[in-house]
Amino acid sequence: MSVHKEISAHSQKQHQLVKTFAQLDMLREQYIERAVTKCQNNESFTTDEINIVTTQINELAKNGIVPTRKTVTKSMVEEYVSRLNQK
Repeated sequence: MSVHKEISAHSQKQHQLVKTFAQLDMLREQYIERAVTKCQNNESFTTDEINIVTTQINELAKNGIVPTRKTVTKSMVEEYVSRLNQK
């Protein structure tokens, strides 16, 4: 395989990782918004969906191209909603 083909393949792989990260990160944000809304409405919620996607993001991050994300706890969501209510 020529150097050009190797570089192209590497670039395509990196591009796909970044693209996958962007999709997962957007999904994670949607799940966070859903949990925040449920918390604001005093409805039952979990962070399970958020953290499944977070795990997937952190697996991608092991390749060193994309950033990691923190695991979200129920208390983190509750604290965030509390701060929003104080404004």
